Amino acid sequence: MVKKEIIVIGAGASGLMAASRYRDRDIALLEGNARPAEKIKISGGGKCNITNKDVSPEHYLGDPAFTGDILAGFTQRDLLAWLRERGLDPVVRKGSQYFCPRSSQELISLLLHEVQGVPLLTGHKVLDISKEEDFIVTTDRGEFEAKKVVVAAGGLSFPKIGATDIAFRIAEKFGHTVHTPKPALVGFTLQKAQFWMKSLSGISLPVHVNVGAKSITGDMLFAHRGISGPAILNSSLYWQKGEIVIDFLPGRQLDDRLFGSRKQISTVLGLPRRFMKAFLDAIGLKDQPLCTLDHEAKAKLEKIKSYRFAPAGNFGYSKAEVTAGGVATDEIDPKTMMSRKCEGLYFLGEALDVTGELGGYNFQWAFATAQRLKIEV
Repeated sequence: MVKKEIIVIGAGASGLMAASRYRDRDIALLEGNARPAEKIKISGGGKCNITNKDVSPEHYLGDPAFTGDILAGFTQRDLLAWLRERGLDPVVRKGSQYFCPRSSQELISLLLHEVQGVPLLTGHKVLDISKEEDFIVTTDRGEFEAKKVVVAAGGLSFPKIGATDIAFRIAEKFGHTVHTPKPALVGFTLQKAQFWMKSLSGISLPVHVNVGAKSITGDMLFAHRGISGPAILNSSLYWQKGEIVIDFLPGRQLDDRLFGSRKQISTVLGLPRRFMKAFLDAIGLKDQPLCTLDHEAKAKLEKIKSYRFAPAGNFGYSKAEVTAGGVATDEIDPKTMMSRKCEGLYFLGEALDVTGELGGYNFQWAFATAQRLKIEV
């Protein structure tokens, strides 16, 4: 049996950052995949959206006090400075998101350089953990004994790249509350009444979405399976069940001047004609000059500003960017990231019940939790 002081489970963003900070200790990094950092590799279209100009608890689902404390300890400015000191200067795209200049491999290479000297044991799938005096970590390739265990194994999103529920199973085994995991930052499937949207596959347009108390603005993409795009992905983070409301004309109003137009509905609103035809059919309104609409027809058209419906569900973990839910944060010490249930056991990143919106927020969270990690000798 291999004996170590510290075992880190998971060689993703939080695990690699954590291991880099304790590389002078007797530490090993276990990764179930054949290669580390598979999720970093595919994120952001292969360029990895590392962080965002505007990082605050308002962009996260989770306890704002816990989240805010940790984010304040390692801000996006701290992360950018840390990266630049090591030769990686992220670039801003999409207004506020920081990406690798050329490829996510730049970030992966940097992180792997930072853990030089740390045994990185890929192809070691963790099956179980037990504890007597020390921890026994059982993998499909043998057992490891450790005084401290850091769980940085992520969530269930993207099973095709090796995602498992091991972080949640470990947490539950040691008495933690695990808030039900669910796919997040994922597209919605549709009820039969909204199947008209499926005919619009490939069309994208700016929208404003209200989901519960949250308001989200961004692009919406019509897809073969339902609806997607940044506005919908972010909406999925906050949707539990019930209706969402979509404004297909954000920033514009249907006023008397507009209703006085002699132009056809489908042309005057400036929306794609395919969309307008399908939308008008769905609300039972024929395309006609706006000035000919009676009170009832105007009321129907107003739905373009507040189209209400309940999604049937979502596209699932195979399409989800992240996993919402996870280890209850009131059972984690925010000063050290150690479990309040089991001494020497730590949880980082996506395993925790904190989930960020689209745009680099979840990588910022992963790195911030790793920087907060404090392992006493």
